[in-house]
Amino acid sequence: MKFVTVFSFFLSALSITVNSQTIAVHKTIDKVIVDGDLSEWKNTFLGPFVIHNSGDKASQNTFVSLSWNDENLYIVYRSADSKIIGKPQKPDSRIFDTDDLVEIFIDADGDGKNYIEIGVNAYSSYYDVLLKCISPDCGGWKMSMDFNISGLETASKITPEGFCTEIKIPFSSLEKIENGNFLKPNIGTKWRGNLFRIDYGNTTEYQALQPYKSLKFGFHQPAEFAVFEFAN
Repeated sequence: MKFVTVFSFFLSALSITVNSQTIAVHKTIDKVIVDGDLSEWKNTFLGPFVIHNSGDKASQNTFVSLSWNDENLYIVYRSADSKIIGKPQKPDSRIFDTDDLVEIFIDADGDGKNYIEIGVNAYSSYYDVLLKCISPDCGGWKMSMDFNISGLETASKITPEGFCTEIKIPFSSLEKIENGNFLKPNIGTKWRGNLFRIDYGNTTEYQALQPYKSLKFGFHQPAEFAVFEFAN
């Protein structure tokens, strides 16, 4: 999709601040080309993101929009960034330790096990991780960086205001996750998840679309994930 440079957050007029813990994922019939250009994207943007464990205003705005069709889930981000930190890196590099990036976590059945994490930096570099367990109840922290989502597409484009990112996640690949219960969604299907950004610019900030009510630190709080509801 092509980009129109009205990024300077005229978005505030087009965006919605999320107050509930349910995020609607609207169905699309439009063809989505994953290239980091968002001018053809028609869905409403949500945001801006806030500091994830306080709800305080972030230094730089981030907005997100989600959509789906019968084959894929699509997530697009618009991130204001006056000082982009990062570089092109190999897939599955630990860019979450070093680079400005956006992330999505999805736990289809909401049990806090066998859920996915995807992160993408401003240079389209990405990682995909399977979180098998994070709790002592299931044996302690177990994650797989060797996990790969077949058909995953990511693209970012640096703009004068920051960077834009698109992610395409095929449902057919998620269905293969053992004990993940990623059944192909229908209208009304509800998954658990949240959307994040790490900004290492002028000051390090951990941002989320939905802040955690408990004020705990760390993105991995699946008990507090929001609800993604697939809508028409």
